[in-house]
Amino acid sequence: MPADIKLLIDEDTHLALAGALRGRGYDAVHVREAERRGLDDLSQLAFAVQQGRCFLTFNVGEFVVLHGQFLRAGRGHFGVIVSAQKPVGRLLRETLAFLQSHSADETRSQLFFL
Repeated sequence: MPADIKLLIDEDTHLALAGALRGRGYDAVHVREAERRGLDDLSQLAFAVQQGRCFLTFNVGEFVVLHGQFLRAGRGHFGVIVSAQKPVGRLLRETLAFLQSHSADETRSQLFFL
């Protein structure tokens, strides 16, 4: 059964990942599909919060910093998942494993590394 985690996938990450996840019953939207291409990282994370979505990105350095800034400012988010760049098939397998082993409550204001 699909997890209750909703994902927003960053533009630096495979566009095909969103469709592959949706095809398996998950709520996943790519930044390009949301017509948010080219916006800064803070805006993307703020949009994810507004939409109640966990954010998945290859931009490890920037989102580790943003996660820390959010926590220090007392701002929550619905989770940030960072990963080194990987082929789409491998990223799909690892994302599916993550979604199957975590709940939305467990990801709140947490940072995860795939």
